[in-house]
Amino acid sequence: MLIQKTKLQDCIIVEPKVFGDDRGFFLENFNKQRYLEEAGISEEFVQDNHSRSSTGVLRGLHFQRTKPQGKLVRVIRGSVFDVAVDIRKDSATFGQWIGIELSEENKKQVWIPPGFAHGFVALSDITEFEYKCTEYYDPEDEGAILWSDPVLNISWPITEPILSARDASAPLLKDVKL
Repeated sequence: MLIQKTKLQDCIIVEPKVFGDDRGFFLENFNKQRYLEEAGISEEFVQDNHSRSSTGVLRGLHFQRTKPQGKLVRVIRGSVFDVAVDIRKDSATFGQWIGIELSEENKKQVWIPPGFAHGFVALSDITEFEYKCTEYYDPEDEGAILWSDPVLNISWPITEPILSARDASAPLLKDVKL
């Protein structure tokens, strides 16, 4: 597998080794030993999630306040523009973000460490998104940041996304209690 560092401290892109032929392909989407040794991901995963979205659906930017989740994310059908924002107060990259296209074709994954906000916008008619989490989801602990926060200035590939009521009314980063 190939590991690519990003400008965000501790956030990496993982390209699994894909074995393909005329029958299809095979890849390991997670191997605890390999991901520790090659990618440095030592956290234990406790929950797997799967979402389905249609073109233009934007989910995020989400995080948990006191029980932050690390996430290993990937697309199994379609494509997304995936965004991670460093919201760790004492991080050298606080308030910075990365965006990357994840798709069933490129099979890339992103490791988003605990302490980041995360979101994505679906770029295809049917998008299936999977992610492993290092902490259980707790609805009482969840937080959100407005997807279009002008200070973050995220270069989303869409101007009028389809949002949940919660995401549409999320506060700006400066107004979020971290």
